[in-house]
Amino acid sequence: MDSAREEPGSEEFVREPAPRAVVLVEGLSDRRALEALARRRGRDLAAEGVAVVSMAGSKNITRFLELFGPGGFDVRLAGLCDAPEEDDFRRALKRAGLGAGPTRESMERLGFFVCVRDLEDELVRALGADGVRRVIEARGEASKFRTFQQQPEWRDRPVEEQLRRFLGVGSGRKIGSAAQLVGALDLHRVPRPLDAVLAHV
Repeated sequence: MDSAREEPGSEEFVREPAPRAVVLVEGLSDRRALEALARRRGRDLAAEGVAVVSMAGSKNITRFLELFGPGGFDVRLAGLCDAPEEDDFRRALKRAGLGAGPTRESMERLGFFVCVRDLEDELVRALGADGVRRVIEARGEASKFRTFQQQPEWRDRPVEEQLRRFLGVGSGRKIGSAAQLVGALDLHRVPRPLDAVLAHV
C-alpha cells in the first residue's frame, strides 16, 4: 500500500461525464503499473473512459464503492489488491450489494483480482531476479541494492526476497519503479491479476 498523501481523494473523479469504468487499486504504484501495462497493450484508458483510481489503502474501498457502485455513478467496476487485503475487498463488495462470495473465484467474476502476495512479488516472479536487477541498475540504484543485501536481516535471504523488499522501501521507490518494471516485462509473462483486471474493463 502507498501513503494516503501520494494520491488525491475521490473528489477529482466526481465530475461529468463520469468514467465508463473504474479500476480500484490500493496505491499509486498499482495505478502506475496498470496504466503502463495498458499502454503496452495498445490501450488508451482515458480515451476509453476507464479510470484507474488509487484509494490510498484497502480500508477506503467502502467509500469508493459507494461513489462508483450501484448507489453512486453505477459504472463498471474492477479492482486489484494484495493478498493480505483480500478480506477488506470481499467484505466491502458484499456490503455494497455486489454479491462477492467467500471464494477468490467469486471476486474474480466481479472483476476483482488478487496478487499472490503483492504487486512487487508478482513483478519479481514475472521478470526474474536478473530482469529486476537490470531495472534497478537503470534507476541508478545498484549500489544501494548491494548495500541493502548486506543488512543482517536480509543477507541470507533468497535474492528474490531481497529484491521484493528493496522495491518496497526507500522514498518513492515503490511508486517510481512500478512502470519501469512493467515496461521490462515480456508481454507473454505478464502477471495474471494485472492482465485480468484490465481485460475486465
